[in-house]
Amino acid sequence: MREAILGRRSIRRFLDRPLREEDTLALLEAGRWAPSGLNNQPWRVILVEDRSKAAEIAECTRYSSIVEKAPLLIAVFLDHSSSYDRDKDVMSVGAFIQNILLAAHDRGLGAVWLGEILREKDRVRELLEAPPEFELMAVVAVGHPAEEPARGERKALDDLIYRRY
Repeated sequence: MREAILGRRSIRRFLDRPLREEDTLALLEAGRWAPSGLNNQPWRVILVEDRSKAAEIAECTRYSSIVEKAPLLIAVFLDHSSSYDRDKDVMSVGAFIQNILLAAHDRGLGAVWLGEILREKDRVRELLEAPPEFELMAVVAVGHPAEEPARGERKALDDLIYRRY
């Protein structure tokens, strides 16, 4: 697990190769086990593999080339009908996404969590014909990596610890 946490990188370029169904299901299975308050599991997903639908979604972000070229897009929503506390539920959706990212890395896949697309979250929801109680939280682009990104810098722990008692 340590290798997955320290080795995972955001992958933004993908090979033109579809994912195996078993890989897609494994990512979702990993996400499914994320923690959530009261075990409400407020996340819902819409999977996009159709290139024409991906092209429509790509128009909703300045990162259109990532969206257009990823073999799989996982649109992740907060289901308000399953929600009991927005703050906790948004954090749970983040844990769901992180599990997917770690599982992708573990399986030799690449993935990136796209958040800028939230500026057009209502349009994406409409394009995907999601119910009105679904609020877009992110789109995760997944595929076989076509790049080896460098390890990013991290702040020192001393810079993150404000106070210790």
